[in-house]
Amino acid sequence: MAGQITQRLFTSLLVVLGSVVLVFFILYLLPGDPVLQMLGGGEGVSPEVVANLRHQLGLDRPLMSQFGSYFGSMLQGDFGVSLVNGESVAAKIAGQFPATFYLTLASFLITIGVGLILGVLSAVYRNTALDVFARVISLAGISMPTFWSGILLILIFSVRLRWLPSMGSEGWATLVLPAFTLGMVGSGFIVRMVRNSMLEVIHQPFIVTLRAKGLSERAVLYRHALRNALIPAITVAGMQVGELLAGAVVVETVFSRQGIGRLLVEAITAKDMPVVQGVVFFTAIIYVGVNLLVDLLYTVIDPRVRHAR
Repeated sequence: MAGQITQRLFTSLLVVLGSVVLVFFILYLLPGDPVLQMLGGGEGVSPEVVANLRHQLGLDRPLMSQFGSYFGSMLQGDFGVSLVNGESVAAKIAGQFPATFYLTLASFLITIGVGLILGVLSAVYRNTALDVFARVISLAGISMPTFWSGILLILIFSVRLRWLPSMGSEGWATLVLPAFTLGMVGSGFIVRMVRNSMLEVIHQPFIVTLRAKGLSERAVLYRHALRNALIPAITVAGMQVGELLAGAVVVETVFSRQGIGRLLVEAITAKDMPVVQGVVFFTAIIYVGVNLLVDLLYTVIDPRVRHAR
């Protein structure tokens, strides 16, 4: 077990470092000059001023030399400063992360709650109106892009009904529409996964044996069948955390919310490379951490996984 965790940690570390290296070099292939953007486009600025600023930022050095300096600083916990306003990258991420955390948490709870409930009910009441309803919700969640569903929710609940605000990050009311926009996408996958897993498990011989022993249908379905059907659902749920973080980029822009997603968009637009690299590193750490936690949950839910390891 300890060996498996060590191996998984090593693999996760390679994923994080690989993402940092890849993003660093991709940013330098993007068009645009961050120095000129800092100077308002460079109009009316002398070449000497541009050259001096580029030298101060270290952008006139060879690419590998820049990468070596950045990588060494990153290993010491120093992610540099923003090229736009000189603010610490770590401070900018720390200031924007709470808004994204609450959005991701609320979306994840919606994903799991709606996905599990509709998935189980769809399997238990197969080929009924409830099953059709659950599958329609699942298909809609999977098929609709987040920017479209977000705009649709704004039109219905903000413009027409005037029940909820359409933008901002202050208060729980501003969290409802963005959370549902993100959560319904993930819940569509969870509904489909739980339904298929439950239908497969409830026809297993051990389920027939439990019923023959006189266990109530509720105990058979929710204590035994659901627990065995949760393994693939947990895998999808762990992957959804990464999807939610990625979706936050679009949702925070659509709803004009603060957060690291919107920070990333603004940094890419301004070609603020230290901020982009810091956000990518931060989100990669979260993603691999959640996936490692999912691996550990396997052994709690299904002892067969623990014994196999």
